Amino acid sequence: MILLTLKLLIAHIIGDFVLQPDRWVKDKKAKKHKSKFLYLHGLVHFLSLLVMLQFDWSYWLYITLIVASHLVVDVIKLNLEKKVNLRLLFAIDQIVHLLIIGIIVYLNEPFAIELNNIFTKHSLLFILSILLITYVSAIIMKMIMSKWNLEEDNSDDSLKSAGKYIGILERLFVFGFIILNQWSAIGLLIAAKSVFRFGDLSRAKDRKLTEYILIGTLISFGLAISIGLTYKYLVRIF
Repeated sequence: MILLTLKLLIAHIIGDFVLQPDRWVKDKKAKKHKSKFLYLHGLVHFLSLLVMLQFDWSYWLYITLIVASHLVVDVIKLNLEKKVNLRLLFAIDQIVHLLIIGIIVYLNEPFAIELNNIFTKHSLLFILSILLITYVSAIIMKMIMSKWNLEEDNSDDSLKSAGKYIGILERLFVFGFIILNQWSAIGLLIAAKSVFRFGDLSRAKDRKLTEYILIGTLISFGLAISIGLTYKYLVRIF
C-alpha cells in the first residue's frame, strides 16, 4: 500500500508542479478548456503515472481515472478562479486530487483508517500544544503588547497580520526544536531574527521600537519554550 501511494504521489507532484511551466498555467487561465496545454498537462500526468508504475498496464484503468478526474477538476478550478479565493481553490484542488489517489490505492490494496489513533493521549496532547502555540499564544501576545502603541506598529508599509504569522511560525519552530532536543537551533533562530530586524534596531531614534521588539520576541519564545517543555514532560509521565 505504502509503495503504491508513494508512486502515485510522486507522479502527481511531477505532473502538477515539476513539469508544468508558468506559460502553460497562464494559457490555461486565459483559454480554460480550449487551451492545448490543459491536455498536454494531462498527457504529462499520464506519462508520469506510467513511468512510476513501471509500465504495468494492469493499472491502465486507474491511470485513466486519475488523469480524467485531474482534467475535470482542473477545468472546474479554472472556471471558478474569478469567483473563489485562489488560496482556498488551490487547497481544495489538491485535496480532491489526493482523495482520488487515496481511493485508487484503496481499490488496489484495501486499508483501514484507525480514527481511534487520533484520540490517544499523546495525539490529543500534541494537538492541544499546537493550538496553544498558534492561536492561544497569538491572542496572549496581542493582549500583552496592546499596552504599547507605536506609530511603526501601525505602518501601512507592513504586510497585513505579518507580525502575527511570523510569531506563530517562530513558535512552531521553537516547539519543534525542543521536541528534537535541538536547543542550539533556537539560538540560531533568535540570531537570524536579529539580523533581519537589524535595520529597525539600528536607528538611534527607535529605542522604543527596539524595546518593543525585544519584549515581543522574549515573550513569544518564552511561551513556545514553556509549552514545549510542558509537552515533553507530560508525554513522559503519561
